[in-house]
Amino acid sequence: MRYLFLLMISVITCLNGYTQVLPLRKEPAFQAGEVLQYKLKYGFITAAEATIKVLNSDLKFDNNDTYKLTVDAKTSGTFDIFYKIRDHYDSYIDKKELTPYFYQENVREASYRRVDKARFTQSTKKVVSNRGTFTGPTNQTFDLVSAYYFARSLDVGKMKIGDQFALNYFLGDGISKLEIKYIGKEVIKTKIGKIRCLKFSPSIQPGRIFKKDSKLYLWITDDENRIPVKAEVEILVGSVTMEIQSADGLKGPIAKEDN
Repeated sequence: MRYLFLLMISVITCLNGYTQVLPLRKEPAFQAGEVLQYKLKYGFITAAEATIKVLNSDLKFDNNDTYKLTVDAKTSGTFDIFYKIRDHYDSYIDKKELTPYFYQENVREASYRRVDKARFTQSTKKVVSNRGTFTGPTNQTFDLVSAYYFARSLDVGKMKIGDQFALNYFLGDGISKLEIKYIGKEVIKTKIGKIRCLKFSPSIQPGRIFKKDSKLYLWITDDENRIPVKAEVEILVGSVTMEIQSADGLKGPIAKEDN
């Protein structure tokens, strides 16, 4: 399931240098009550489903109000018979800065079980988890879930074709950098209609599932919501596609084509 969220957080990130601070728009691209649903397909077969929610939270960190972001992911159909997955992720983020304070994941994949937790202190660039203490290069380091929402709210008004961007994220036992290239604009057909999109190509590391020359492409709505509606990538055997199924509680209208 981690690869599903690596697809999602690759939406849009804007950075003119790896050590600079990423600029936010005046208002976030999302609001409490937003619910997005996706399907992950292996070829023509639906392999997994994911639901992502934004909730108001009663918890405060450093006396600041937070959103609670939740993700539930599970296998479906034949995949659920042979390799059952039930993963749950929570991230508490600052309502203004959109950076994370606390992250936890409960991973249940076949007989494998893992519960990880991490506390982020952005002012000191520290991430303290049950696997150790880590230091990021800037005071903007994210978990996979918060990175996805932060990226949607970035100011990309001056973006040009060929621009490359980056984002720092914490995963398991280290902090990594994700680089993304802006490809251009396209209109694509989805279950929720024909959507005007921005197209990106995030970097991927060949190895366990990706080919050496694999290309990852991701399309997000060309509107104020900036929600990812499709992603596709070749893997060692076949290809994987992520497709949106529904989008409720959005802050603004989706950029749909009339025809």
